[in-house]
Amino acid sequence: MSKLKSSAGKRQWVEPRALDVPAALRVAVGGHPLIAERLTRTGITTPAAAQRFLSADHYEPTSPGELPDIDRAVDRLQRAIRARERVLIWGDFDVDGQTSTALLFSALKSKGAQVRYHVPNRFSEGHGIHLPTLAKKLDGGVDLVLTCDTGIAAREAVDYALGRGVDTVITDHHALPAELPAACATVNPRRLPAGHPLIELPGVGVAYKLIEALYQGDDSDFLLDLVALGIVADVMVQVDDTRYLLQRGLEILRRNQRLGLRALLERAGIAAADLNEGHIGFELAPRLNALGRLGDANPAVELLTTSDWQRARQLANNLEGLNAKRKFLSNQVYQSAMAQIDAEPSLLDYAALVLSHSDWHTGVIGIVASRLVEEFARPVVLLATPEATARGSARSLASVDITAAFGELAPLLSRYGGHSMAAGLSLPADKVFAFRRALSGVVRAMVGDLPPRPSLNIDGYLELGEVSPELTRDIERLAPFGNGNPPLTLATRDLKVVKQSGLGRRGEHLELDVQDSAGTKQRVIWWRGAGQDLPAGRFDLAYTLRSNDYKGQREALVEWVDYRLISTAALQVPEEAIALELIDHRQSMAPAEQLKVELARFPDALIWSEVAEIAGAVDRLGLRPNETLIVWTAPPSVEIWTAALVTVNPARLILFANRPDSESRARFLGRLVALVKYALNHKDGRAQLEALATAMGQRERGVQVGLQVLRALGKLAYRVGQTGEYHLTGRDDPPSDDLQTLQNRLDMILRETRAYRDYWRKMQIKG
Repeated sequence: MSKLKSSAGKRQWVEPRALDVPAALRVAVGGHPLIAERLTRTGITTPAAAQRFLSADHYEPTSPGELPDIDRAVDRLQRAIRARERVLIWGDFDVDGQTSTALLFSALKSKGAQVRYHVPNRFSEGHGIHLPTLAKKLDGGVDLVLTCDTGIAAREAVDYALGRGVDTVITDHHALPAELPAACATVNPRRLPAGHPLIELPGVGVAYKLIEALYQGDDSDFLLDLVALGIVADVMVQVDDTRYLLQRGLEILRRNQRLGLRALLERAGIAAADLNEGHIGFELAPRLNALGRLGDANPAVELLTTSDWQRARQLANNLEGLNAKRKFLSNQVYQSAMAQIDAEPSLLDYAALVLSHSDWHTGVIGIVASRLVEEFARPVVLLATPEATARGSARSLASVDITAAFGELAPLLSRYGGHSMAAGLSLPADKVFAFRRALSGVVRAMVGDLPPRPSLNIDGYLELGEVSPELTRDIERLAPFGNGNPPLTLATRDLKVVKQSGLGRRGEHLELDVQDSAGTKQRVIWWRGAGQDLPAGRFDLAYTLRSNDYKGQREALVEWVDYRLISTAALQVPEEAIALELIDHRQSMAPAEQLKVELARFPDALIWSEVAEIAGAVDRLGLRPNETLIVWTAPPSVEIWTAALVTVNPARLILFANRPDSESRARFLGRLVALVKYALNHKDGRAQLEALATAMGQRERGVQVGLQVLRALGKLAYRVGQTGEYHLTGRDDPPSDDLQTLQNRLDMILRETRAYRDYWRKMQIKG
């Protein structure tokens, strides 16, 4: 695990400024003064404005007719429906794109349209309209292309379709290009003036407004659950119509009538009646996003539109497996990134954190980049470098337009695109160091030196005795929380920790009792707080509040955000150690028999095995939370081992230490050739690096160099797609001059892997 601490206890607190809250607002809002104060800080100062913000019943939604080209889009769709034209919906693979596609498909189908959909594959097609795929779709018969959450920059694709006599209607919300495509209608809120109540709509919001206009007064509320999913997943600013649609959508979600979402909630263990924006952001959206990040997102649309309960449950179960894979790969990238920073702390001297690695999966690096932005308070760029081209994702702060920053560095980049706070890019792998230096300079020119500590805005101070379920319910009138409407950050002065214990299977969270000078105590949860420094002495605590069921009672859950020391006197805190039960068979002479014994004792255990076929076992990409983890195959690297522990989070470890039979070069290449032949014969030559590495029981870097050796032998040609997928082709060419160099490099990697496995078989693992 990383030695670096997070920024907890190191933020610059911004005290709440004095406010002149209008008396009429205080009276109209009622409840705790904090509510009216938050509204005033956000510019809501009249009772009428407060009512519109707090309740969807008091908000007057904006007419869809205010969107540019909406009438032309509706006219074209009506003509398509009347003439029984064949409509192709072209979506995108993130949750906003999935929900947009599902919404348009459901709505148009209910009006009798001849409609089908296509969600592009991240690895083979990428974002936008992929011309070769579009050509195939048009060959199959299409009269109208309708985009959602994409298309605003698809000039070439729109021109191609038009040349074949096919119209395009674009619905999108992304930034406008210098010249719009030649579509028969382009519906995009970015064409509206700044401050317009529709300008912050996500793709699914634009799609909903189109259907609202098409339905002409018929009920379209049944689609609002999809709109709520897209708003939260795409982290849209919660203002005006976007907030209104989210409020209404949450109401529809809680009714739990869509079978696919009902199946998702069942798998996630969420009660529909209690569902809030947090459940969407941390439970539902990651599951749906796993499809687009690691595979084909089209099944997500089927899940969101199916009327077959058994099919819904089957699709939801499939999502669980992909979500487990996403968690493991994300943990692996995070552990690797933190190890780089540990080894080279000077990386944090740059205004932007730029890291690269050959083993990283491009589908998950954006997730990890977001987490690192939170931890280090600066823009983050993570780059995967499997070959000569580095491809990556960037996440930023509100103060740094990362896409504009990339525009300043265009000569260094092969391509880039995105939003002010999120972008994708590619560049030559040998230019990463120069890019790091140049990006740091651009960021400093844009905003100066970033503050040494991230800021934390305090909304108000409470006495510990004021914390109650009633206050929490009062504060939750401000929900849904999110971008543009963060939860209230509250603070209480002069506390001390009087009790500490681990929470979670391995104690990765902390459950604390804090006490004020009057002796009042309060339970506090510090998520992922294990290993962080607790305040030594008396301190002020910053926290958020939310309602929670605890031991059958409704409580005000206090969630730790940060602390500020007011005394450095030493404090002895009683600690309840969370022990990891360890059963060690690494030196067993009869491991197969011991495995049978352990499975009889722990029949629900999760077996992690690679290469060796064991009934019910999973590989690293199938790991998921479980009470007991049986490690059958010795892991090939420390990053994979630590990522496995974080992903499974076991209370009990049962260790074996078997080794794959592919640790010599000859056996390694023999097994790799077999996998390559399978990909050529059954997968159209496409292969994912992490899947090959898992099937080999090896590190991704070893498989990369192994493929290079096969290419140097003249037996293989390949190219690496924009998102990291390998496209393989069999060859019969003479060996190249760099064959010996690559063989030596492969031997070195295999020696490193063998050495780590030797170490792992003997190292002390503490319970």
